[in-house]
Amino acid sequence: MRVEAVPLTGREKPQTFVLPAPAVQLLLDIMTHLAAGEPVAVIPNHAELTTQEAADFLNVSRPWVVGLIERGELPHRVVGTHRRILFADLRAYKEQLDARRDRALDELAELGQAMGGYE
Repeated sequence: MRVEAVPLTGREKPQTFVLPAPAVQLLLDIMTHLAAGEPVAVIPNHAELTTQEAADFLNVSRPWVVGLIERGELPHRVVGTHRRILFADLRAYKEQLDARRDRALDELAELGQAMGGYE
């Protein structure tokens, strides 16, 4: 995909770049969130997060994340006395959680339709 970068000052000439479509989509998504006043963070898969950072990402409490770790539902490693969660593992957990939630919502919708709730 060709993207034209137009300088703000007008002193420089516009430049054209060829970027893969997923990169352009990512930039558009980032700009959309920023325009809405929402924070954006770029986290590499190999980053290790604290339990609080993991909780913030999952939108749950830190004790909830600690419970996931203690039940063996979320892989981690210990650095000194602190737990660290690989972002790739955290993202995989969130994807599984979202998939389970979607399946449960689909089942509820089917039950509602079977009971005549959507007529």
